[in-house]
Amino acid sequence: MPKVEGQPTAFESLWAPWRSVYIEQARGGRQRCIFCHAKRSRDDGAVYVIYRGRLAFALLNRYPYNNGHLMVTLYRHVATLSQLTRQEATELIQVTTKMIDRLTRVLRPHGFNLGMNLGQVSGAGIPGHLHLHIVPRWRGDTNFMPVVGGTKIISHALDALYQRLTQARR
Repeated sequence: MPKVEGQPTAFESLWAPWRSVYIEQARGGRQRCIFCHAKRSRDDGAVYVIYRGRLAFALLNRYPYNNGHLMVTLYRHVATLSQLTRQEATELIQVTTKMIDRLTRVLRPHGFNLGMNLGQVSGAGIPGHLHLHIVPRWRGDTNFMPVVGGTKIISHALDALYQRLTQARR
């Protein structure tokens, strides 16, 4: 199909209205710490917290790289690994392990990417509050859509995935 000036083609458009909140906050300069907001919330479902430990907790990423993309963070607002106490470092890994086990039971991925972006220049969206990303991976989960269409397909709705992961704790 020929491209008409000013008109996107089907491969360039993807309706994702939930991202408008993120875009509006970024445009307006309002940058609240999503982790501090989630730790104070009394409604885990509203902020997608799926596990709370004594020092660390886990929540779904609202803008996932893949199905089941979680983040594990501390209640304490710290920016670097060297600021962690031994207990915090231990619980961060323990919660990460629990979440990998839970994701494995619920979604049956073939592997995982784990990562931290420390500092804004490394790509950290929330550079002041250390967090670890858990991204489930499946054979063939990278296909032509991201390469050709510049689009990533996320097949699970966050609310439905939240329900599945919180019910799996039993």
